[in-house]
Amino acid sequence: MPVAQKTVIATPSPRAFILRQMALFAAAALFVFLLSLTYGLDLSPGFF
Repeated sequence: MPVAQKTVIATPSPRAFILRQMALFAAAALFVFLLSLTYGLDLSPGFF
């Protein structure tokens, strides 16, 4: 059996963590906004 080695996990700085979370939140908000634009739009094959 091989001996398990410890892995070193680099922890990002608090600033990088906050920026990443803000970017994910903005991406989710943009996705919801785009979904709201298509609400009620007929996207059936006959539309195209």
